Amino acid sequence: MRAITLCAIALAALGTGCSTLNPRPPVDIAEPTYAKPEPIVAPVVNNGAIFQATQYRPLFEDHRARLVGDTITVVIVEKVSASQTSTSKVDKTGKLSVGVTALPFVAPNSFGRASAAGTSSNSFEGKGSTENTNDFSGTITATVTGVLPNGHLLVGGEKQIGVNHNVDVLRFSGQIDPRAIQPGNTVQSAQIANVRIEHRGRGQQADANGIGWLARFFLNVLPI
Repeated sequence: MRAITLCAIALAALGTGCSTLNPRPPVDIAEPTYAKPEPIVAPVVNNGAIFQATQYRPLFEDHRARLVGDTITVVIVEKVSASQTSTSKVDKTGKLSVGVTALPFVAPNSFGRASAAGTSSNSFEGKGSTENTNDFSGTITATVTGVLPNGHLLVGGEKQIGVNHNVDVLRFSGQIDPRAIQPGNTVQSAQIANVRIEHRGRGQQADANGIGWLARFFLNVLPI
C-alpha cells in the first residue's frame, strides 16, 4: 500500500514538473472574449412611436457592429519586420623617441647608447546585426464586449478547432474605432488598438514540439 502511495506521489511530482519546467509564455488577452446582448426591458407605456428608448435601433442602417453582443469580422494582417546593424572601429597608435646628442664637458661618442624609443598600438573592431520578421494572417469573428464613452468598441473572440487528438485555439481582443469598420462589417487588425492575438495548439502535436521535462530540467540547471 505504501509503495502505491509513493508511486502516486512521484507521478504527481512528475506532472507538476512538466508544467513548471516548460511553461508557455502568456498572452494578455482582454477578458471576457464573449458578451451577451443586454436584456430588452419592455417599456412601461407603449405609445406606438418608432423610437423606443429601451430597444432603439435605426430603421435604415448599414450592417455594422455598434452595441454589446454584435459581431464583427476581424481580418488579421500582422506583418512586423525590424533590423538593426551597428559597426564600431577604434584605432590608436603612439610613438615615442628620446635621445641625447650632446652635454657640456662630455665627449660626443659617449652618447651611442643614450637613447630610448617606444611604440604602442591599440585597435578595436566590433560588428553587430539583429533581424526579426513576423508574419501572421487569418480571420476571426469577434463579439463586442463593451462600448466606451467615445463610441469605441471593445471586442474579443475565440475560435477552437479540434481534429482527432489536437486542438487549435485562436484568441483575439482589441479596441476598434467605428470609423475604421469597412463595408461588410469587417476591419483589419492593423487598424485596431491594443491588439492581443494568441494562436496555440493543444494535444499530441503541440506536445511533440516541446522539449521533454527531463531535458528541460538539465537545460535549466546546467551553467552552459
